[in-house]
Amino acid sequence: MVSLRSAVMSGVRNIALRYRQTTVEFPLASNGLSSVASARVKSGVPAAPAMKKTDWDKRIQRAVELAQRYPSAAEVLAFYRHILEFQKTLCADVASLFLPAAGVKAAFRERLDLDIAIRQLPALLALVQREGPSKLAQEAAGIGRASSEQQGRMLRSFLLSTDGDEPESNHFFARVLFQPQAEHLAATKQMQSADSSASVCPVCGARPQVAVLRPEGDGGKRFLVCSFCSTEWEFRRILCPVCGEQDHKKLPRYSVEDMPSVRVEACDTCKYYLKSVDMTIDGLAVPVVDEVATAALDVWAIEQGFHKISPNLMGF
Repeated sequence: MVSLRSAVMSGVRNIALRYRQTTVEFPLASNGLSSVASARVKSGVPAAPAMKKTDWDKRIQRAVELAQRYPSAAEVLAFYRHILEFQKTLCADVASLFLPAAGVKAAFRERLDLDIAIRQLPALLALVQREGPSKLAQEAAGIGRASSEQQGRMLRSFLLSTDGDEPESNHFFARVLFQPQAEHLAATKQMQSADSSASVCPVCGARPQVAVLRPEGDGGKRFLVCSFCSTEWEFRRILCPVCGEQDHKKLPRYSVEDMPSVRVEACDTCKYYLKSVDMTIDGLAVPVVDEVATAALDVWAIEQGFHKISPNLMGF
């Protein structure tokens, strides 16, 4: 199966090469622990932040702004903007969902509506064929030629799979369709306080997409953002989300001067990483969008032998 990642990798690889070539002036180097990062999260189980309704317009506008700031990422962001605009149109279909019968408790993914996703699939396939990278457009055309039963099985298998088990291309189409539902459902749930060392989303169980450092007092508090429903939960500052490593010497941070608010947070023990968006530096950041806009850092991290905890919607 052809992945979105392979479809756009060549362009973003050029971005990464340009950043690596600036290492004399702007070194991509380990920052260790900054004065902010050395602040300790208070003990005890923290209260989870209130889940808010997704502001799709804010995401779309941020994609436009970052395309102007990072021209070399403009092509990826332009396609991402089309996807965000499409996802925004899906919200009307999901607004009345998720009213379970009294006393009925269903797993998170069981409450997502497969029929709505099947109904929305043709419009997504048409969009990708019109605006997407050529290889992904070919994949969309192939899915469009499949029978409705085959298309339904593809989407159903995503709901039944554990996180990341589906082929990357199928994962893209299903994720685009189900993510608005998942975010809407997460916003309606009353999330309980989460353990600050929980490595998966306390609402849907998916892996984190990105970390975010939000201002608090004289420093910042670290949260992880779910790769599926976008729930945020507090997470300890000095802790690997994959293997639980706590030795700060084995948890390097990498940054580049051109992107000061986004850094790679890696683990030398398990060799996994995720990116972190520091809103103490850029308070206007939209973490899921800024994460996509800095795909060059993903290319660099992967070439250093690290593996991403969860690829973003664009496949990086």
